[in-house]
Amino acid sequence: MLRLFVALTLPADLRSAIAGLAGGIPGAKWVPPDNYHLTLRFIGEIENWRAQEVDDALAAIRGNAFDLSLRGLGTFEKAGRIQSLWVGAERNDALSHLQGKVETALQRVGLPPERKRFSPHVTIARVDRAPPDKVVAFVQAHNLFRAAPMRVEHFTLLSSRLGKEASVYTAEVDYDLLSRAAA
Repeated sequence: MLRLFVALTLPADLRSAIAGLAGGIPGAKWVPPDNYHLTLRFIGEIENWRAQEVDDALAAIRGNAFDLSLRGLGTFEKAGRIQSLWVGAERNDALSHLQGKVETALQRVGLPPERKRFSPHVTIARVDRAPPDKVVAFVQAHNLFRAAPMRVEHFTLLSSRLGKEASVYTAEVDYDLLSRAAA
């Protein structure tokens, strides 16, 4: 069995800029910068034979490269408790289009539809054990965060293994997006 997800990986300079935010919340479990990514679709545990079907479906996706900007901070809650802290991604048509193509491709190979609405973000910390007032104050202090736009030229199928301190992500396959030639 493999635990898989489809994501946009981040270049080193962007991971470094985001990592500069880490710290200052007691009880927060900060995500290692190497694990920063923007999930397009979580797949979960699947059989090895089905992973080949997923790879074939994703390899058939055609799309254009695009620019993506990360900005602002926010939180996700579960049962009224703040669970995670994230940097947001500006919505744009190209990102939504790519995410829709990934979702459609995965449904075509028999995976159930994603139940959650797509909310583009990069998780930077787990904060379920942090004092909520400290998390809220952190978001207010850093919500003007804005990173330089990144060029998205591929998306990636990643596998995930649970590690002692953090999950270990491995890029299994990169799928290139087409770069528009300058006129």
